[in-house]
Amino acid sequence: MSEQRGALRRLAGFVGRWFAVLVLLGGAAGLLLPERAATAVAGYIPQLLGVIMFGMGLTLRPADFRLVLSRPRAVLLGLAAQFLVMPLAAWSIGWALGLTGALLAGMVLVGAAPGGTASNVIVYLAKGDVALSVTLTSVATLLAPLLTPALVLWLAGSDLPVGFWALFSSIVQIVLVPVVAGLLVRALAGRLVERVLDYLPLVSVTGIVVVVAAIVGVNSDVIASSGALLVLAVILHNGVGLLLGYSAARLARLDESARRAISIEVGMQNSGLSASLATTHLVPMAALPAALFSVWHNVSGSALATYWARRPARPAAAPRTVAS
Repeated sequence: MSEQRGALRRLAGFVGRWFAVLVLLGGAAGLLLPERAATAVAGYIPQLLGVIMFGMGLTLRPADFRLVLSRPRAVLLGLAAQFLVMPLAAWSIGWALGLTGALLAGMVLVGAAPGGTASNVIVYLAKGDVALSVTLTSVATLLAPLLTPALVLWLAGSDLPVGFWALFSSIVQIVLVPVVAGLLVRALAGRLVERVLDYLPLVSVTGIVVVVAAIVGVNSDVIASSGALLVLAVILHNGVGLLLGYSAARLARLDESARRAISIEVGMQNSGLSASLATTHLVPMAALPAALFSVWHNVSGSALATYWARRPARPAAAPRTVAS
């Protein structure tokens, strides 16, 4: 039994380290999937995301939210950048590149989502402020049922055949309920949960890879006809988020580790949630920006983490004082 646990732990570690590559392979596999199989798997995307969100809830503790009180400026800045920079950037880039209808709505859905579930790992690898990253992911996820529908309807309302309460209900079911359930299980059975935490990457990574493969498979024709334009839009969107997140934190004179955390939290989105909302309320094509974003932001995030890991985070410069 101990040998099996050791093998599973090593496999989970491998999956966590090679997350970006596995997601990329999932996207490639989606191009080879028969359309009927991809469509069948796509029908289970909300359930898969619910499982992933439950796993995220298991990793959280009440202490993860105390940072809101002890460092409110950093948390509020990160949340403001998350829910302003990314939605506006999504709409602006989509409009500039001529995207309309379901594809523009899909871009806005990605932009209005909370931070991605892999961002905490990327921040850790980048030698950023992990506590701030976890807090931002957690609080943004809890705010998503209200903010995500409002932002999506504001920026892409004319392209959406769905109202606020339908989106709100879906996010509550897919995100809020599983996360809160995970938090409660962690609080009631902490010792048991501690034993399985090392294995959770197997569940979350497998779920994300399957989601990406299904969405790419369903939209293989669209990828063939307009894939280059969508890839460009996704790369620009992710790059703007990373750059403006870091710049905002720098302007606020936060230290380097906090700048890295906010940059990654803003640039890496919960594309699984976007894909689930798109497949549930819109057409499969609207989920394509989320699938491409899921592939790209893990690649770019891993590359950025590798770059930053070789450069120790410097503390913020002390404020200047005026000589009397």
